[in-house]
Amino acid sequence: MGGVTARLDQLPLRDDLRGKTPYGAPQAPLPVALNVNENTHPVPQEVADDILDSVARALRDVNRYPDREFTTLREGFADYLGHGLTADQIWAANGSNEVLQHILQAFAGPGRTAFGFAPTYSMYPLLTSGTGARWVAGTRAHDYTLDPDSAAAQVAEARPDVVFLCSPNNPTGTPLTLETIEAVYDATDGIVIVDEAYQEFAPRDERSALTLLPDRERLVVSRTMSKAFAFAGARVGYLAADPALIDALRLVRLPYHLSSLTQAAATAALRHAPTMLRMVDDIVEQRDRISATLDALGYEPLDSWANFVLFGGVADPAATWQALYERGVLIRDVGIPHHLRVSAGTEDETTAFLDALASIESAA
Repeated sequence: MGGVTARLDQLPLRDDLRGKTPYGAPQAPLPVALNVNENTHPVPQEVADDILDSVARALRDVNRYPDREFTTLREGFADYLGHGLTADQIWAANGSNEVLQHILQAFAGPGRTAFGFAPTYSMYPLLTSGTGARWVAGTRAHDYTLDPDSAAAQVAEARPDVVFLCSPNNPTGTPLTLETIEAVYDATDGIVIVDEAYQEFAPRDERSALTLLPDRERLVVSRTMSKAFAFAGARVGYLAADPALIDALRLVRLPYHLSSLTQAAATAALRHAPTMLRMVDDIVEQRDRISATLDALGYEPLDSWANFVLFGGVADPAATWQALYERGVLIRDVGIPHHLRVSAGTEDETTAFLDALASIESAA
């Protein structure tokens, strides 16, 4: 007993999953890991103490199922997001990927399609495939921007059931205008998801897609606590939408899908939102420092509103990635020819990356 008796290709796997590989970035115990867009700043001690106290209190009742409607947490998210949102317009799950999966389970599935503009977040097609729907990829301009007219025309032609708009876009960091979101929404009868996982790193005076929610019952704005809140290990994502759409998600979620401990930890973190978000300014400073130094080194950094920088002008991405790896720095090859992506870390981590890159043969 216990031995491996079969290979994956010998199992009765769904035909549409055969030959595919699971999502995942390289994991390696290197001193500087800047490859998965984490917030590398630790949670401030006073916040961590409150989170620990809240989790400890939740443990006293862990023999009971959690609040199925995670009411207190939804109220916390509504208060944090503002814009007049109320708890009945909020949904949450174990990371924003599960939030997106719930939407696809409710509105996509077999015989339906989901649409996004490539290159974009690589989990969109994987989540789509996992729910039995078909993925359709649109195109961007050469600088990875989206023009409202072009975006709307592509969506109208594809007639998808679900549209993904990543704003700012991952892996390019490219901002998305509200005019483009409005144009796409008007071009489809399907669900339009604006994924604002990195919104907190955009300029403070830029409007969120949350401002477009009134009178748009098919519009969804998703967020995550992984990035700005330094909560990647806690796995908490959330969205805002019309209450009717929230009701639809209840049809597909697993019972009691958010544990009592997750709810307690996230609610405590939200109580300290101003403290948690002070890290954002530091990260933006390092992101801009990375861009400026990459430019000085002869690379081609793209404008980014996220916590990472995609840069071109890399003659051999695999060789550059390996050279950095050997110097103790882990970044990401996202598969775009002659490009690599690096997360903005602490000042020391940023220095380590830039020094390591400068030590490699200069950019082509």
